Amino acid sequence: MEGFKFEEEEFLACCGSSKFAKEMAKASPFSSLDEAVTAARDIWFNKVDVTGWLQAFSAHPQIGHNPSPSSHSTSAQWSKGEQSTAFATATSSSLQELSQWNTKYREKFGFVFLICASGKSTDGILAELKRRYPNRPIVEFEIAAEEQMKITELRLGKLFSTKEKVPSTGNMNPTVAAKKVEAVKTQTPTRTRPPITTHVLDVSRGSPGAGIEVCLEMWKGHQPRPVFGESAIGGWVFQGSSTTNSDGRSGQLLSIVDAVNPGIYRISFNTGKYCPGGFFPYVSIVFEIRESQKLEHFHVPLLLSPFSFSTYRGS
Repeated sequence: MEGFKFEEEEFLACCGSSKFAKEMAKASPFSSLDEAVTAARDIWFNKVDVTGWLQAFSAHPQIGHNPSPSSHSTSAQWSKGEQSTAFATATSSSLQELSQWNTKYREKFGFVFLICASGKSTDGILAELKRRYPNRPIVEFEIAAEEQMKITELRLGKLFSTKEKVPSTGNMNPTVAAKKVEAVKTQTPTRTRPPITTHVLDVSRGSPGAGIEVCLEMWKGHQPRPVFGESAIGGWVFQGSSTTNSDGRSGQLLSIVDAVNPGIYRISFNTGKYCPGGFFPYVSIVFEIRESQKLEHFHVPLLLSPFSFSTYRGS
């Protein structure tokens, strides 16, 4: 099979779990970055156990600190680059406060605070750390795993860029050759997963909510947006549906597109079927994606128990 072939050591730079690296090397070669990311998500969430997750977390330096000399050299180099914005925007007082909160976080949860730091300022990282600190350990563990996956996807992109294939330009006119190379680059999608995703965590059992039907709709009514207290008959248009897997994650609800249509969306969960004795026959979450956000990723999870639920905007 032709494609992009990588060794276990190269995948270990993307994610510090030896189980993950082994499984990715076994699945290699990959025909594209998209195929590798799909495999990585399946391996990370369905084949790597809790010990493997913690091993991957421990491979990261504390946010605001440089990697240790014993760190994987490529991983350490990438980590420095990912934290470059944080270091550039840091002051001595903000670094000190960040260090103090990192210590508090580690004492509470038992692992390093994990966030995909690329492009984030020190103040932004500190604010996110403070926001996540009150979480229950099971919730925070899930969020940290999501952040690790985002870092892994980012690094897989870097890994593939080192072996990117471009068409031969031969003796072509330089202008034509440049256009041909640029055309190949623009054909590569920047997004590697659907723009809207979800998962369900059953906090009463401390496990994923598997087998829950999920439906995504978009507002297309006569009014530009649904109005509180008014009938919405005919205003919501079906976009996609799925059922959560054993990891609590839904399948694809939207196509993988670079820019999602701005507007108001509603994601609904058939919680009554999942928990017949519970208080909620179904749960719907309505949220808005603005024009300025159409290139962003929206992860809308549901944290569910028989008599309560909550959500948050992930990424």
